[in-house]
Amino acid sequence: MALPGYISFAREDWAELRSNTPLTLSEDDLAVLRGLNERTSLTEVVDIYLPLSRLLNLQVRAARNLSGVKDAFLGRLAGSRPYVIAIAGSVAVGKSTLARILQALMARWPDHPRVALVTTDGFLHPNRILQERELMHRKGFPESYDLKRMVQFLADLKAGEAEVRAPVYSHHAYDILPDEWQTVAQPDVLIFEGLNVLQTGASAAGQRPASVIISDFFDFSLYIDAEEADIASWYVDRFRLLQRTAFRNPSSYFHHYRDLSPEDSVATAQRIWAEINLVNLRENILPTRERAHLILKKRADHAIGEIHLRQV
Repeated sequence: MALPGYISFAREDWAELRSNTPLTLSEDDLAVLRGLNERTSLTEVVDIYLPLSRLLNLQVRAARNLSGVKDAFLGRLAGSRPYVIAIAGSVAVGKSTLARILQALMARWPDHPRVALVTTDGFLHPNRILQERELMHRKGFPESYDLKRMVQFLADLKAGEAEVRAPVYSHHAYDILPDEWQTVAQPDVLIFEGLNVLQTGASAAGQRPASVIISDFFDFSLYIDAEEADIASWYVDRFRLLQRTAFRNPSSYFHHYRDLSPEDSVATAQRIWAEINLVNLRENILPTRERAHLILKKRADHAIGEIHLRQV
């Protein structure tokens, strides 16, 4: 896949850019960080994640130097503003696993040990609001998010606020937890992961476009790519695994799926994918791919086979 404006790497060529970056994760560490139905191996960490970690470490250092130049020009004390990394991609493509592994690796670099991870799920509107607006079937689409709150969170973080709070989303309850918050206290690096992080906030016809969008606050962005058929297969596999595990809990929002036959389970997952997630991917997520600084293209076996680094 050739992309204009990007330098493309085969897996083997990218792996050579690791240089002498040490492997700081063990197999036990990786087992904790893997997501459902993910197969990330230590070989994948060495070949893909260590060069990426090295690149981002260099980017963080350069950003700090540039920030220091601005502070010197303005005659003010050097500020403490986090470096923000965005991770985008489809449902079931492996964003959460990438985010957790990257967080663990970057936190082991000596000069930026405080690495926070926040997902955009917490900025979904609560179910009661989605129900009032008849948007429950559009959860994950742009209109289901509280973009104003998301922008304010990132603006406060970039301004160096001592503590910034993000809402917490429960996949078990399928809703925002009203009395729980994630507190982010001046991290060196923030990893911000979600379906919508690279969307431009383009408004409907006749409306004024948003003056500030969430990607305005990002220093570096990644997009995890894969063929539609592969993502669909991973989604069905994950649904079937959840049906045998989490959905069996009576308090799960999806408890009603627990007794589906294997055939009905596959059919249900395929229907949800086709009617909701595939539509969102094609209309809102995939069009943002070329806004990312780095695109990681997965193969059918979940391993990353191609890497594309934007030149500008």
